[in-house]
Amino acid sequence: MKRLLPFLMLTLFLLSLTANGQRPSKNEDSSIPTNFNDATKSKDKNGIKNYSEIITKDAITDTGLFSVHKIKEEYFYEIPFNKLKKEMLWVSRISQLPQGLGGGYFNAGSKTNEQVVQWTRFQNKILLKVKSYANVADSTKAIHNSVVVNNYEPTLFAFDIKAFNTDSTAVVINVTPLFNTDVMAISGLSARLRKEYKVKKLESSLSFINGIKSFPENIEVKQDLTYSASEPPSFSDMESISLQMNQSMILLPKEPMRPRTYDSRVGFFTVSQYDYGSKELKADQKTYIRRWRLEPKDSVAYANGELVEPIKPIVYYLDPGTPENLREYIKQGIEEWQKPFETAGFKNAILAKDAPTAEEDPEFSPEDVRYSVVRYVASTTRNATGPSVSDPRSGEIIESDIIWYHNHLRSYRNRYLLETGAANPSARTLNTPESEIGEMMRMVIAHEVGHALGFPHNMAASYAYPVDSLRNGAFTQENGIAASIMDYARYNYVAQPEDENIRFIRQIGPYDHYATNWGYRVIPSAATKEMEKDTLNHWIRKHELDPKYKFGRQSSRFDPQSQTESIGNDPIIAGDYGLSNLKFVAQNLKSWTSDQTNDYGDLEELYEELLSVYSRYVGHVVTNIGGVYENLKTPDQEGYVFTHVSPEVQKSSMVWLQLNIFATPTWLIDKDILLNIDHAGYFEGLRKVQERHINGLLSFDRIGRMLDAETTEVSYYSALDMLKDLRTGLWSEMGRGSNVDIFRRNLQRTYLDRMAFLMMDNGPEKRYNGSDFESTFVFDVSTSDVHTLVRGELKTLRSRLQAAKNSSVNTITRYHYEDAIARIDQLLEPGK
Repeated sequence: MKRLLPFLMLTLFLLSLTANGQRPSKNEDSSIPTNFNDATKSKDKNGIKNYSEIITKDAITDTGLFSVHKIKEEYFYEIPFNKLKKEMLWVSRISQLPQGLGGGYFNAGSKTNEQVVQWTRFQNKILLKVKSYANVADSTKAIHNSVVVNNYEPTLFAFDIKAFNTDSTAVVINVTPLFNTDVMAISGLSARLRKEYKVKKLESSLSFINGIKSFPENIEVKQDLTYSASEPPSFSDMESISLQMNQSMILLPKEPMRPRTYDSRVGFFTVSQYDYGSKELKADQKTYIRRWRLEPKDSVAYANGELVEPIKPIVYYLDPGTPENLREYIKQGIEEWQKPFETAGFKNAILAKDAPTAEEDPEFSPEDVRYSVVRYVASTTRNATGPSVSDPRSGEIIESDIIWYHNHLRSYRNRYLLETGAANPSARTLNTPESEIGEMMRMVIAHEVGHALGFPHNMAASYAYPVDSLRNGAFTQENGIAASIMDYARYNYVAQPEDENIRFIRQIGPYDHYATNWGYRVIPSAATKEMEKDTLNHWIRKHELDPKYKFGRQSSRFDPQSQTESIGNDPIIAGDYGLSNLKFVAQNLKSWTSDQTNDYGDLEELYEELLSVYSRYVGHVVTNIGGVYENLKTPDQEGYVFTHVSPEVQKSSMVWLQLNIFATPTWLIDKDILLNIDHAGYFEGLRKVQERHINGLLSFDRIGRMLDAETTEVSYYSALDMLKDLRTGLWSEMGRGSNVDIFRRNLQRTYLDRMAFLMMDNGPEKRYNGSDFESTFVFDVSTSDVHTLVRGELKTLRSRLQAAKNSSVNTITRYHYEDAIARIDQLLEPGK
């Protein structure tokens, strides 16, 4: 017994030490030391120091998810042990950027990466690990271990442990090296941009941490980075690229929201995983929609069909810098979505509020992930965006910031004047009435909020209404100009000057109510996501034959039903109305602009945009040729997913194009405009528009689709038919023996250049094709009929040119024909 006594006393002593320290839970890092007295010695052999030696009295501390300490120019994270191995979403965004970065496709707020991370301990280091949900399996299944060992997750950065805090509940690391080092995973410059701008290295002396803020559920870092680059997008003499990054680290919910399975027939942004625990004979891809977590306060009343408030509504705060005269319109745009949410059974589901003052809430910050904000950006950028951050485990949207750039309203004013000015007298001015500007802003905000709610563009919504219904005042007032606010159908350009009581600006439509109900309505009878499927499918099938409830992908660029900036269900008829209006605007453009301002700046700007509007109307008709309708459906629905546009519509479209784009549009050649905006370039501006559509018609993709039609259709408009009709129309002067004017000569040479491209090129080696993007398909150009058809057309053209050059034409026409013959000879017989 005497021998056992010392042993028992030692055991009790050790147990008391363990009891006095913090015990890690099952979910926490097992590497956390249990004897913290040893861990916090003044300095052990691993270089871990006393807390007060690292976090000195000079430290400026910000408490939150982690305590962040700033000491001079260095930043330290004090990470609680109970936050180790917690899943956090790391979002990298460009906060400020140089002009022209990415060819104009990046702007302030652009997201460059999004990844799940965990902070873990390994010996005397803290590792920042990237965790992937791309491949998953139920942890109770044997295959889960295989998924783990075959998908080892990378380490983003490793930090030495500097100290433990005074009560041994947290570890201290210096995070300065992470943000002062060129870490690709959180960088604003992708490998492609680095190659394009010949980036050499990060200039450490010109890069620094701008600031770090810690909030209860997130940490926000601003870092300024400067790279040396031989060919930067701007400030070329500096040979450098500077940008500011915002790094957000967001604690994910402890319990993921129940996901809702995605159905391609209803438009939602998504998250995807490969489930190796599936009963399928392969890794089964699971795709879930992105949506906010809306749960009814009173589930019984909700199940009985009553409107019920959500436990946690979606709230957007207005940026304090928002101009006073615009605030009400922004609030209205946000709360436009209250009605669609009522369709889903929720009242007051989305709210707009002014940001609290410092007196009302001194802790409020737009950077805090608990607050979603409509940010008003003083920038010359003409854009608005609706990005959001979502949980990759479930698709739950956690936070979003709508970004409005100050100059965006100018774009809307210009489009309003150009597209509606003929039928809408109030649009015939540079000083659009504030109420109408406000209505435009309200609907732009509603559109961007739609993105932030999980909705992508629905480009089929503008095809839902017959063209002539858009000339009916009662119809447009009730239904708007498209079935969804999520289409790019900004204005009613179809309505004519004699039409009355027309709505010209878009609005929330029936599809928005339908999609909100489909994605957000709680299904009380379903206990799991699998049990929801029959109900969700029933809701779709109930409306399957009604075009108002059709979803059309923006990426389906071969589909005339799903086009950007188009309205009405017939591009030819809509194009006729649109061009009639545009001609009226062109005749009056000078009197509406320079005659009023005594300055030609607005005239020049609007004329350039008028060319763009004209080009869009033409492009809508081009899509008919070689077009394929895409009607997303499941095998239990009748009909095909893909259907070729009828040969009659394609032929009519070619006739329309010959009349409206390839025959010189003389109404665009106005001396009163051209001679007042530039000294040169009059014929080139028009040629560029024509070139765009020549190249669009004569593309590998379009010709390939037309060749495909020969394999599945009895009646079709063949690639040979299209090429023959195009050649005949473009070179019609030969048949008439008439002279060719400068515009047609340029157009004909543009045609020869494109035919040369088709003759010599074999198309791209590979194309991107993902589940959320329907790319142009791939076929082997060299073994297809493409080169054969082009060669045949060029030989026919050469023969006719030989005869035409000797007819009674003027000298420049003869020279032009001889030059065209020489160009064709070089293509057909290059060595001769």
